Amino acid sequence: MSGEEESAHFISAPDHIIREVRAQLANGTLAPTVAAVSGAFRARRCFLEPEQLKLLAEAVCEQFEGTDPVATLLADPEVTDVLINNPNEIWVERSNRLERVQASFPDEQAVRRFAQRLAVQAGRRLDDASPFVDARLPDGCRLHAVLAPLAVGGTAVSLRVPSRHRFTLDSLRELGALNSDGHAVLTAVIAQRLPFMITGGAGTGKTTLLSAMLSAVDPNERLILVEDCSELMPDHPHVVRLESRPANQERKGEITLRDLIRQALRMRPTRVVLGEARGGEIVDLLNALNTGHEGGCGTVHANRAQDLPQRVESLAMLAGVSREAAHSLLAAALRVVIHLERDEYGHRYLQAVAVLRRRNAVGPVQAGLALTFDAKGMTREWTGYLQLAEELGWVVPKEPAGPDGRTFEQEIARAFPAADRARVFPRGTR
Repeated sequence: MSGEEESAHFISAPDHIIREVRAQLANGTLAPTVAAVSGAFRARRCFLEPEQLKLLAEAVCEQFEGTDPVATLLADPEVTDVLINNPNEIWVERSNRLERVQASFPDEQAVRRFAQRLAVQAGRRLDDASPFVDARLPDGCRLHAVLAPLAVGGTAVSLRVPSRHRFTLDSLRELGALNSDGHAVLTAVIAQRLPFMITGGAGTGKTTLLSAMLSAVDPNERLILVEDCSELMPDHPHVVRLESRPANQERKGEITLRDLIRQALRMRPTRVVLGEARGGEIVDLLNALNTGHEGGCGTVHANRAQDLPQRVESLAMLAGVSREAAHSLLAAALRVVIHLERDEYGHRYLQAVAVLRRRNAVGPVQAGLALTFDAKGMTREWTGYLQLAEELGWVVPKEPAGPDGRTFEQEIARAFPAADRARVFPRGTR
């Protein structure tokens, strides 16, 4: 078996085999010992190296006997993240707050072996030759681990628990993540099949909001989701998930997000969705949205909605695309920017909706604010609102021109071409 074939088998085999072995432990037909569990894996032709097989057997035994120091934390419905900084320092995020817990490991080697066992369950390797890993575990948790000495204080492990709830736009409104105005805008963005990008910092709820918006998509549409680790959970009847794959030990077999986006275009998608853009794959998404696939979307890290053009520019340049070409792709591909924030109390909320505009055919794209929302749910309208209303198909009363023939919007654009200025527009038309 070649290295590439071995890697593919290694990644795909353990998931269903682990479930079978756990079922044997549960019904009492298998002793919870490392030797017995290893034998059960071998009997099912689980072709792992001896050390990897031992690590996997240890993990299954620890979880069955309840001696795994993290298992109880992961079972807590309020916990969303478990962060292991060193053997004696474990933190969790519970109810949007970080707090230190009393659980601990015996020593650094115990943490290292714990991380390696998780990596084996995910079908990945974690050792001195590959000292970090980013993967999805069989139960849906997202694992990131860095071994010492790269992690100076000791092996660092981060576990993100998948959401136990499938949020909708209605439920997010009830939780205060968006108000009625924001709900109306996001619903209209989906209904009009506008291509959009969700921005925000880490932990602001980008994936949660994207899942909720995709849940509102017409059931007759076909969604192709492209992700590094599958985290999107839209409540939709027609979803196809594609997940990237790292290279094996021989540096072969890597499948990138860029590869998957190209494959998605051949799968008769209604909407192509990129879970998170971190590099040159943003160019492939923009190209996909320029080929007649309306309603495509994704997420990207950005400090403000207005920063999206610069973020896209920098990511596109990683793929060798010039600044001018990046802005041309962006201008033709995207229409709306949706920005999320998280306040000092951990409350996540919709902070802004912006529209993309270009002053001339060769100039840079700018993201102009259309609506902003504060943490208390108040809405403020800006100069980009007229363009947003037009994109959404809303009727806004025309403003009469002044003595010089210019409307207020035209005067603002002329006097302040690179800035947004607040403006309250007539209501009752949305």
